[in-house]
Amino acid sequence: MRIPVSGRRNRRTFAVIAGLVTAALALTACSGSGGKNAETQTPGVAAGQANTPRMKIIMVTHAPAGDTFWDIIQKGAQAAAVKDNVDLTYTADPDAPKQAALLQNAIDQKPDGIALTMPNPDALADGVAKAKAAGIPVVGLNAGVDEWKQMGLLEYFGQDESVAGQAFGDKLNSVGAKHALCVIQTQGQVQLEARCNGVKQTFRGQTEVLNVNGEDQSATQSTIQAKLQQDRSIDYVVTLGAPIALLAVQSVQGAGSSAKVATFDLNKSLVAAIKDGSIQWAIDQQPFLQGYLAVDSLWLYKYNGNYSGGSTAPVLTGPAFITKDNVDSVSTYADRGTR
Repeated sequence: MRIPVSGRRNRRTFAVIAGLVTAALALTACSGSGGKNAETQTPGVAAGQANTPRMKIIMVTHAPAGDTFWDIIQKGAQAAAVKDNVDLTYTADPDAPKQAALLQNAIDQKPDGIALTMPNPDALADGVAKAKAAGIPVVGLNAGVDEWKQMGLLEYFGQDESVAGQAFGDKLNSVGAKHALCVIQTQGQVQLEARCNGVKQTFRGQTEVLNVNGEDQSATQSTIQAKLQQDRSIDYVVTLGAPIALLAVQSVQGAGSSAKVATFDLNKSLVAAIKDGSIQWAIDQQPFLQGYLAVDSLWLYKYNGNYSGGSTAPVLTGPAFITKDNVDSVSTYADRGTR
């Protein structure tokens, strides 16, 4: 199993953080649990703890192995689980059919709710329909912002990837970029495609897409490096995840290129890279918040009938630009693994 602006839409962002951990439970790559039995392992939940009956929630994501972004989502989910007296199970696989199988396994366990990412919505449609037929509420997070409503999910928490891509394109214009290479680490995932497409919509220069195998770091680095050696006109490498951005920095150096690197998503190592100037900026979609709100929303739905976003609009957690000018404001949280 494996773990990876425009006002046109005018959506109202609603973000509720009931508690924040200062030391999060260390989770395995494939699964985790939360609630009262994890309380001593996850200290510092400021908002206290729910006294409602224990409920079971299963989170099913497309996370690839070793991607620190998903550790942050898990920590957010775990913080909510501790606060809400939730028995939380986390499962993940980046392969669409295998993620669909994990969803079916979750349905078979008859939980009180399922939190789901949808990078390949068609592969998950049958499972979502089965969950609904079984009376299991399903909320979306991170991937599937354009599909969650038509698939009948209760709520969605994440970034509008098209809007984020458009903001990225505008940023490239502001720094005078002329030729951007947008690197997609997993071909066919809707949220990654939307980012590059969004860049193309607003960037006035040339946008070129390069597909790489994000699960093979050596191959990813060499593929980007070869492209930069082949085309010296590329002046910005746009990556769609923090680990890929750090590999792109090495690719630029290996190619002897003058291209700069900017990225989507954030982690501790990327914060350091922004500080030293090797990464120009990152778009932060706040993965801790996505994990937290997905779990907390299912608790709120069960015990108070709440629908975040009125079940008609997503709850947006990004985009927010992190640059050298404001990186210090998030560095403390990144150091503890929650940004």
